Amino acid sequence: MLSSPIVFQLPSSVKMTDEQFFDFCQINRNLRIERNKFGEISIMSLAGSETGNREINILGQLWVWTEKDGTGIAFSSSTGFKLSTSAERSPDASWIKLERWNTLTSEQQKKFAPICPDFIIELRSASDNLQPLKEKMVEYMEEPGIQLGLLIDRKHRQVYIYRPGQPEECLENPETVNCDPILPGFVLNMAKIW
Repeated sequence: MLSSPIVFQLPSSVKMTDEQFFDFCQINRNLRIERNKFGEISIMSLAGSETGNREINILGQLWVWTEKDGTGIAFSSSTGFKLSTSAERSPDASWIKLERWNTLTSEQQKKFAPICPDFIIELRSASDNLQPLKEKMVEYMEEPGIQLGLLIDRKHRQVYIYRPGQPEECLENPETVNCDPILPGFVLNMAKIW
């Protein structure tokens, strides 16, 4: 596994359009690919089995709450979103209010939707460096529509909470993480995530 993403920097004369980048990602489905606001392409290794299991535990909890709540939809880590900075990002789990999602055209919903989720979760795998993940969370918090983000650091049993315009908050070894009032009644149980 890679300890950090491979970053490709393209010459300024070679710019992929949004359509070309989407096609590039579709052709390379077995890779996790993101593009930052500078056009640099990051290729990350696939998650290990243990991290994949923790990720599905997060997504499962979010999906069950989403189905009961009915005001939004949840997305997996294989979903890309086009941010206002032109970066394309793929959080490990995310959720968008239906009223925001429904403003997008059918064509926009099929590709990398030009919207930042209301809620995102990033899970640090054993091979991830923490600082780039924190920088990515700060990038999300500058986006229109984002309301809450969680960065879960299993290695140190910490959960970093991000809200727009507020300082980062760190919980030490929490049993649960309450996502009220953004996701009313959603409490992430950490037992199967640690």
